[in-house]
Amino acid sequence: MSTAKKSNRQSPAQDVADSHDLIRVVGARVNNLQDVSVEIPKRRLTAFTGVSGSGKSSLVFGTVAAESQRLINETYSAFVQGFMPTMARPDVDVLDGLTTAILVDQERMGGNARSTVGTATDANAMLRILFSRLGEPYIGSPNAFSFNTATISGAGAVTIEKGGKKMREKRSFTRTGGMCPRCEGMGSVSDFDLTQLYDDSKSLNEGALTIPGYSMDGWYGRIFRGCGYFDPDKPIRKFTKKELGDLLYREPTKIKVNDINLTYAGLIPQIQKSFLSKDVDAMQAHIRAFVERVVTFTVCPDCGGSRLNEAARSSKIGRVNIADACAMQISDLAEWVRGLDEPSVAPLLTALRQSLDSFVEIGLGYLSLDRSAGTLSGGEAQRTKMIRHLGSSLTDITYVFDEPTIGLHPHDIARMNDLLLQLRDKGNTVLVVEHKPEAIEIADHVVDLGPGAGAGGGEVVFEGTVEGLRASGTLTGRHLDDRASLKESVRTPSGALEVRGASTNNLQDVDVDIPLGVLIVLTGVAGSGKSSLIRGSVSGREGVVSVDQAAIKGSRRSNPATYTGLLDPIRKAFAKANGVKPARFSANSEGACPNCKGAGVIYTDLGMMAGVSSVCDECEGKRFDASVLDYHFGGRDISEVLAMSVIAAEEFFADGEAAIPAAHKVLQRLADVGLGYISLGQPLTTLSGGERQRLKLATHMGEKGGVYVLDEPTSGLHLADVEQLLGLLDRLVDSGKSVVVIEHHQAVMAHADWIIDLGPGAGHDGGRIVFEGTPADLVAAPSTITGKHLAAYVGT
Repeated sequence: MSTAKKSNRQSPAQDVADSHDLIRVVGARVNNLQDVSVEIPKRRLTAFTGVSGSGKSSLVFGTVAAESQRLINETYSAFVQGFMPTMARPDVDVLDGLTTAILVDQERMGGNARSTVGTATDANAMLRILFSRLGEPYIGSPNAFSFNTATISGAGAVTIEKGGKKMREKRSFTRTGGMCPRCEGMGSVSDFDLTQLYDDSKSLNEGALTIPGYSMDGWYGRIFRGCGYFDPDKPIRKFTKKELGDLLYREPTKIKVNDINLTYAGLIPQIQKSFLSKDVDAMQAHIRAFVERVVTFTVCPDCGGSRLNEAARSSKIGRVNIADACAMQISDLAEWVRGLDEPSVAPLLTALRQSLDSFVEIGLGYLSLDRSAGTLSGGEAQRTKMIRHLGSSLTDITYVFDEPTIGLHPHDIARMNDLLLQLRDKGNTVLVVEHKPEAIEIADHVVDLGPGAGAGGGEVVFEGTVEGLRASGTLTGRHLDDRASLKESVRTPSGALEVRGASTNNLQDVDVDIPLGVLIVLTGVAGSGKSSLIRGSVSGREGVVSVDQAAIKGSRRSNPATYTGLLDPIRKAFAKANGVKPARFSANSEGACPNCKGAGVIYTDLGMMAGVSSVCDECEGKRFDASVLDYHFGGRDISEVLAMSVIAAEEFFADGEAAIPAAHKVLQRLADVGLGYISLGQPLTTLSGGERQRLKLATHMGEKGGVYVLDEPTSGLHLADVEQLLGLLDRLVDSGKSVVVIEHHQAVMAHADWIIDLGPGAGHDGGRIVFEGTPADLVAAPSTITGKHLAAYVGT
């Protein structure tokens, strides 16, 4: 027997492959980052903290995650890359040790009205397969249970070539789908108020149409004038029945106008295609207002809102059809699935149980699978996206979360922390952008950015453990243990806003009097019915101004000055002072630099490679034509004004020759909500989530209304900024407003004059008022979950 030779090679203390345990970032300059260098430990949970706008998202999402995704995209063939969005390399010197990054952000889910919680996850697909196997009577494949698939059939002759001969044969086909034919799988049918579409006393050429975007100056005017179906100079009230039918209902028809091939369609089909195919909550504000004014939605009488046809509803497992299953609260559905025992579909049942249990585990057991995805809050959407990752077998992944505790009651934050730790303990790197102390405290490593926001931030001011952060003296460290105290005295209500018999979603015939003239906090665990109470019974009333969490719509050409309407009085002042038209001072109109078309940068498309953007040589990024910059107001040109910070502009437009009262009011509101550091011309796309919400709040503060409803205004706010927000709420109330805040932050609860607590649980376990009174009363006898957490917070 031969003896194996013994190797003389010595085993190193650590294998080289095990030494790559850091993600190294050197010289990051994305957005406001100032040559940031940081080392992030792998397979650990790292929290990124700092004031809103300090550069957290720029470092985590714009640098680390963006480069990881770009490198993954480059592994695909050039052909595949041609179909993918191009991503430029982040402005950074070195990025080393990256792993595959999965982003779990707070972007709202589904702008499509057909998207539901079930379709956005795998749960609906698995249910369809389950019913196609076990449902009785058998009606067909999984498509027969899909509300997105219509039943179609056809027959005709086909030409087949066999042995060099062409033969014609008769063929027929049928595809069985589950779509309700009446509502086309939407669950609701619409009716139109025609008086809101046009002014019948005018002709089309006189501007009869009142539909957003339908102007006779553009393509619509060319089509209406050239179609020949009616006289565009005749008042609509004088149209014949056929002419009115063509204007309103004609299906898309090919026409030729001045030798150009165009398509004409009636107003109703056009609106259904361009507006009603989108979820109402995902529309721009003026479009949503138009749709809500013009269209009345009612539950489909044929399917009862289930979206499914009669055949799909007739097939049952036991006494439950797929519409019943999707309408169940997910926690109840999980119990029903657990009671099924069929060996032929055992793997499917196991996967479905795991998916549904993940919903419950992550705190979304109160949802139903037929819930429209567009109605989910940012926090609910983020947790729904997490579900597919909880049961994943992948390890050594970098998971990137954007404030996963948003929208969570203190009771639910502990559960979220456990889920984040589970992902870490599977061998993954977890990066969390966070403000809540409860979430920061579980981190293995903390990176604190600051010291301020915008140009005053973008630096790493601390890197280390949570205990080290407490002792660091940074803004975050100093405020980490902040605790608000109960107010010594509360305001006296001046009246009450009555809500009677509220039954929206899970509300159980709620009666409540919301006091006026005070600061009211509406609280309760996620899914207890807070938003349902506001949306169903308060918003929409006369004098009520609602500021929700819907994302701001805006391109890279949009900025705080354009979004708030601030730029209009500034342009008019420039025009009046220089004797020219206001349009000269618009970078999107006559004043635009001809080279970059007012964008300030030149975008070069390099095909399958990442596109390149470079500062425009002619305007040097100022966006305006050189001749426009010769005009001055108060000693400044328009580009210099847009480069000012809110604080500087507030001072500039306050008095003297540059005084513009209308602009000064808007700037004051921006400063009040803590946005004094942003520049007027900063693109909206570069603002953080917290900055965008406060920008929206500042805009709504200018509206007339006696009752303000705010949906979690602390979202994205640093601990140090919460105090400023409380001051703003106090000023609103002291000015005679009533402020209702949907909130989970204990500091806001402690500062309230009156608390309305919903619960006791979520879904069908909630929907009731479990407490009404002052914060002191709630803390004195903490009988609810909220009371117990608030008592612990204030230290009683």
